[in-house]
Amino acid sequence: MRQTATASLMRSINRSTVLDLIRQNSPIARSQIAQQLNMGLPTVVRIVDELIAEDLVRLHGSSESTGGRPRPLLEFNGKAYAVVGVDLGGSKMFGTVADLSGTIQHELTISQNDNGSRDYLAQLCELIQRLLDAPRPPGQRVRGIGIGAPGITLSPEGIVAWAPSLGWRDLPLKEILTDRFNMPVFVENDVNLAALGELGFGAGRGVQNLVCITVGTGIGAGILIGGALYRGGRNQAAGEIGYQPPGVEFLGRRYDQFGALESLASGTGIAERACQLLKKEGRPIPVEGLWAEDVFNAARSGEAWAKQVVRETVDYLSLAVANVSALLDPDVIVLGGGVARSADLLIEPILQRLKGVLLFAPRLVASPLGRQAAVMGAIMLVLNATTERFVVNRLP
Repeated sequence: MRQTATASLMRSINRSTVLDLIRQNSPIARSQIAQQLNMGLPTVVRIVDELIAEDLVRLHGSSESTGGRPRPLLEFNGKAYAVVGVDLGGSKMFGTVADLSGTIQHELTISQNDNGSRDYLAQLCELIQRLLDAPRPPGQRVRGIGIGAPGITLSPEGIVAWAPSLGWRDLPLKEILTDRFNMPVFVENDVNLAALGELGFGAGRGVQNLVCITVGTGIGAGILIGGALYRGGRNQAAGEIGYQPPGVEFLGRRYDQFGALESLASGTGIAERACQLLKKEGRPIPVEGLWAEDVFNAARSGEAWAKQVVRETVDYLSLAVANVSALLDPDVIVLGGGVARSADLLIEPILQRLKGVLLFAPRLVASPLGRQAAVMGAIMLVLNATTERFVVNRLP
């Protein structure tokens, strides 16, 4: 039994590896695949034939002859299938239908209501149905649904163990959605999805070791080691860096909702610190409230109070980046989430604060995908999860 499982795992790894190489290097010949992956040509031929039969790969001309017979070339057929991806934010749901090449065909945003998690689940189902009903190219099939949840998510069960911003505990989301839509559904932590999106379509293309730090309503990190997600041990809570204490004064306290770091440096934490400072200085606070974006805009305008809040934010995030870099030494650290829209006030100051502190300076970049990172990750998640054993529904 163990040998059978090992052989099945190796077939799955080989298929995924071949498909990913074709996806990133189209057009390419079978012999080139075998050479680059150090894989036997008969194995490559068998895998490619399967991928062609599945419509994931197609022939694309031939190489120029250099005296021998021209070699047929292969390309990734990204338009054959669509993936529904949904990013469950703390206040908004963002969903897309996109093909496997990352071309978004339709997108929707729904604001969360205030009537509790049951209604929010109903909103999610409504969003997915609207995305499935959106027009698609003729013959294109839906390969699956990928969901990013803001909290601790157990994989492969697809159970949202704890999502503070949604009020969900131990919600079997994968089971619920699979029963509802009768197609492959995969549920993952939203930051893990963002990391997969950066690997496949963003700042992580061409690397194997990546950490994506998202700063929004909360703070989290998606970790990729050797191109694979690292979720942690039994709790699958790797990357919950929002719970890092940014100083000894934060020890000995209890954090049930949001962690010490995110209570200070998340979008919510930045806005709250700004309000506290304005109140302390006797300045008026806008009636409509204050958002992190308002703080960054005020800092750009030269407001002293805002510049102080941003400086403190830089220090808090520098500690997080330093810890990630020293522990994991990734090829790249990607800063994403809503706060990353103000990367012009964060990236260089963080690097300056870390200059000389670490043995090796981290490569820290802003996400080029922005809010699309998680839904792009849904494409990678569904594609990887369905490469070995694949079932799709042909929808009208």
